[in-house]
Amino acid sequence: MRVITSLPAEDWKKVPDAARQAEAVGFDGVSTSELAHDPFMPLALAANATENARLVTSIALAFPRSPTITAYMAWDLQANSGGRFELGLGTQVKGHNERRFSVPWTSPVPRLREYVQAMRAVWRSWETGEKLSFEGEHYNLSLMTPEFSPKPTGLPMVPVTLAAVGPDMLRMAGRIADGVRLHGFCTRKYMENVCLARINEGLEKAGRKRENIEISGGGFIATGKDEEEVRKMMDWARYRVAFYGSTRTYHPVFAQHGLEDLGMKLHHMVKDGKWNEIAGEVSDDVVRLFAAIGTYDEIAGEIEQRYGNAADAIRLNFPDDAPAGLQREIVQDIRKIPSPFRGFAPHN
Repeated sequence: MRVITSLPAEDWKKVPDAARQAEAVGFDGVSTSELAHDPFMPLALAANATENARLVTSIALAFPRSPTITAYMAWDLQANSGGRFELGLGTQVKGHNERRFSVPWTSPVPRLREYVQAMRAVWRSWETGEKLSFEGEHYNLSLMTPEFSPKPTGLPMVPVTLAAVGPDMLRMAGRIADGVRLHGFCTRKYMENVCLARINEGLEKAGRKRENIEISGGGFIATGKDEEEVRKMMDWARYRVAFYGSTRTYHPVFAQHGLEDLGMKLHHMVKDGKWNEIAGEVSDDVVRLFAAIGTYDEIAGEIEQRYGNAADAIRLNFPDDAPAGLQREIVQDIRKIPSPFRGFAPHN
């Protein structure tokens, strides 16, 4: 199992040291998320500070950017890191696309499929010199002159992993993506009954092998040096479960456990502005459905029980005061957990 940790995207001065420390501890890679900050720039700093760590967007938003713009950023990160970049993409929801980015909203599954195909067409044109010619319903690309084409790198094509929650997106990711990034609001039962089942349908449809697609995440991790710290992290996870559980889009996860009434109660509480009260509705038993929970001594075993033979990679963040030696031991234990993923398949 691969173990990834987050970079401090809000302060670029901290990024190089954080990336070097993560690599020294033994993390397989460092990641960024597109929340309040750009996800690409910190990875450029991390690329120059590390030699082996993977550089991962988890995730960057697709639709507010042209596929060609994203292709340029991904290409430069791949080239300047010696082939260590992984492009994680997501769609965001309709409201954010339309009202935060002023981007028209269309059906996300076919549009994201075209987006990935369009980027790969751009990358092929740069690497092989073939004429850029991509025609789709959402994207049409036919102009790429030598002046605007980077030099070939000789490196593998950038792996593209997709954030997926619903059945259609999971199937599509199984058909064309190099990896699938599962949402934190995910239980083991939902992972097995819905996520893996739909991904496998997509793999079978495309004639692809499970060993060539990496499945990341699918829950939360709550750990610490003692029970008090674990309890604090449980409360953090409790709020995340309540927050996401208040959105009806995510209620199919609750439905796997007969918790539809909890989902609707949270939904109505949020509509009434009771944000400070929603976490109190989520019991410890419900938190345990969504999270691997245990002290540092226990957490590797809990992660194996929660994610083993399902997820190939997890994201783990330690507090600043966690000793490097302790982090190294935990990361090494987690990396020993078997997973089906064997490596990304090459793209033509």
